[in-house]
Amino acid sequence: MDALLARIGYSFRDNALLKLALTHPSVARAQSNQRLEFLGDAVLGLVVARLLYNLYPAEQEGELARRHAALVRGETLTMVAREIGLGEALHIGVSEQGGGRDNASNLEDALEALIGAIYLDGGMEAAETFIMPRWSEMARKTEAPPKDAKTALQEWAQARGLPVPNYVLVESTGPAHAPEFTIETTVQGHPPAQAKAAGKRAAEQLAAGMLLEILQGT
Repeated sequence: MDALLARIGYSFRDNALLKLALTHPSVARAQSNQRLEFLGDAVLGLVVARLLYNLYPAEQEGELARRHAALVRGETLTMVAREIGLGEALHIGVSEQGGGRDNASNLEDALEALIGAIYLDGGMEAAETFIMPRWSEMARKTEAPPKDAKTALQEWAQARGLPVPNYVLVESTGPAHAPEFTIETTVQGHPPAQAKAAGKRAAEQLAAGMLLEILQGT
């Protein structure tokens, strides 16, 4: 834990909050990081929204929303979690011992929980001190507002006079603390594409990206 604190540059007054943020549901669901994850997601979203609002004063809501979605999506959170070595400090159960410390979903959840814990321990200023140096650089790197795969697929369909793409949950597998979702997406008149991920939104994005790649290649 000391090594993690040194990497993130924050010292907790209440170490119980840090311990809770690092406790995966596979250890004890009632005393895990899930509630802190919920809080941290909201804190991160607010800080990033204000960051983008100040960085891009000429952009409208839709453009800012696309930038925001790219900065708070699972892949971005997982990247930051790996950069600070968060997986090494996770407290995980036996069922997660075979790779759980580097599981993308676990890292994403734990990072949000860590942000929530920092917020409760030190307030918004402490949370911003953790978030801003890491997200500011990423926010400045993108010259144009990015389009996520679902948005790009919808625009492809609408440009051809087709209805918006349809997303269907095909199946949900795995234990409750680490589910996997299979999503199928279709565009009218074209074969569907399926993708599997640890979250429904992530699976939808993957399926949309796969289908768009197929459609653009035809």
